[in-house]
Amino acid sequence: MEPTLILAIRHGETAWNREGRLQGHLDLPLNERGLAQARLLGEALADQPLQAVYASDLQRAFVTARALAAPHGLAVTPDPRLRERSFGRFEGKLWAEMEAESPEAALRWRQREPDFEPPGGESLNTFYARCVAAASAIAAAHAGQTVALVAHGGVLDCLYRAATRVDLQAPRSWVLGNASINRLLHTPQGFSLVGWNDDHHLQGLALDDAGVPGFMPKAEPARA
Repeated sequence: MEPTLILAIRHGETAWNREGRLQGHLDLPLNERGLAQARLLGEALADQPLQAVYASDLQRAFVTARALAAPHGLAVTPDPRLRERSFGRFEGKLWAEMEAESPEAALRWRQREPDFEPPGGESLNTFYARCVAAASAIAAAHAGQTVALVAHGGVLDCLYRAATRVDLQAPRSWVLGNASINRLLHTPQGFSLVGWNDDHHLQGLALDDAGVPGFMPKAEPARA
């Protein structure tokens, strides 16, 4: 089977990204900066051969995907399997609020316990399995082609770990920038990393959620 080139992209910025609130399955729109990021993303990839565009059905991802798909005359295929992790009753909260309200849960979250489920939400194990299975199925359906997947920070984190074989409990040292371009290859053996966090097209409009639990920046991330 020929490899599939995947352009894995996080949605543009929302107001809650800027505030550091947990969005999860809540359906937030892009803010003005996010709309500008989506436009610049579409312009940057206008000449990229592209056969299909898939996106989370949450509007922040779907609207970003439409800006990417439009120059290619492609429709966006919504896929709820590409949604962010469900954070249950912690959705809409700042990290500090969650820590004050539920310190034990916050500690388990910070330690990235794979089986920990936020009340009403998903464990990391369940979320990881969902994301990787969805991306693998889409890639297999487009063998030898280039496809875009527009999703969320957590989804991109899972795909990075799948491609680099980094354990789920390892702290994150890679950037998950809004509307940055990440390139992966998929074969029957799994995912491999081609380039990460290419944000040159954003012209200074990039944002990473440095306040999200588990982010521990180290070396400058590799760029495509």
